[in-house]
Amino acid sequence: MGELQQRLERILLGGRRKYTRLQVAAKTGVPEERTRRLWRALGFATVNDDEVVFTDADAEAVRIADGLVQAGLVDPTLETSVTRALGQHLSRLAEWQVHLLWTLITENQELGRNERQIARLVDQLLPELEKVQSYVWRRHLAAYAGRALASPDEDLQARTEAVGFVDMVGYTRLTRRIDESELNEVLERFEAIASEVIAEHRGRVVKMIGDEVLFVADSPFDGAEIALTLTERTRADEGLPAVRAGLATGRVLNRFGDVYGSVVNLAARLTSLARPDTILVDKETASQLADEPAFELRMRRPVSVRGYARLRPSALRRAKQQPGSAGRFESGQQLAAELLGLTPQTSEKSKAKPEPRDEERAEGDSAAPSDEPGPRTRGRRKRR
Repeated sequence: MGELQQRLERILLGGRRKYTRLQVAAKTGVPEERTRRLWRALGFATVNDDEVVFTDADAEAVRIADGLVQAGLVDPTLETSVTRALGQHLSRLAEWQVHLLWTLITENQELGRNERQIARLVDQLLPELEKVQSYVWRRHLAAYAGRALASPDEDLQARTEAVGFVDMVGYTRLTRRIDESELNEVLERFEAIASEVIAEHRGRVVKMIGDEVLFVADSPFDGAEIALTLTERTRADEGLPAVRAGLATGRVLNRFGDVYGSVVNLAARLTSLARPDTILVDKETASQLADEPAFELRMRRPVSVRGYARLRPSALRRAKQQPGSAGRFESGQQLAAELLGLTPQTSEKSKAKPEPRDEERAEGDSAAPSDEPGPRTRGRRKRR
């Protein structure tokens, strides 16, 4: 191990490596097998019993974790699961931060030639990063605690939520046409828009999966606004591919920051059925949004997908015209005519045959039709 690496390791680990795992177990009073299990759960490779790899900070962390279990604050059966979730989330953060640091060093030749200066930079930067991370963590704690206290009788682990997927169309083909720097820019722009839109509409990013974002919202209305706004924002960005979305509502299992259950699977299936710039929602979401004047819903033909024999999605759009604008003007004219004892002449528009309902228009459509304007065939298609 080089001198710079040793110096950086002491800074990052908070001291020198002093103990084997057996010594940590003896020092803390925690059984050796348990320390081995927690070490693996954090995502670190198993080390031999005689390897000196642990520091005073490691021993203190084991002691604190054991104290939380002994105090009843952490369920012993969940100790390994909690540790695993913590390790997975923080390992990604650490990888990004190291990449950021090394980019700074490699782009600054003067800094890269002076190892002591590099170590000094890391020594000064680390406490600042810890402060920012602690601040963000506390803010998220406050936000989640606020939601929990607002509904004290609700089960936080299994609750009713709107679950949505939004993914970029043609992402695989795109990766074959552009280089790594261009791909990084596309992903950065998509993630930035997705994070901003979801936060604006009181949702939560569950995870970004390359070309796709999974989010949850407390209500179908918020979920619909997220899906629509994200679709509109990416459509306006010429540097991004079109997106498609699926939204479903129901009971969801929240486990260590991720979500599980049939509602999540349903949202994923709906996304796979949707066409570019299209949002498909399940029956429950459509039912709860039916009376919302801001949206339009068009029912689609039933379709069979893996796990669902007769899935009947609805396409979600923004209402073309908010009710209350022209409608208020026309009703005002009618009221004035009635007060004056006049009968207003029936306009040519009112004489015209009424437009078919959305359900009638959708009859014969495919499960995920294009949203392009144009005449729609009414009735069943002839069999060929």
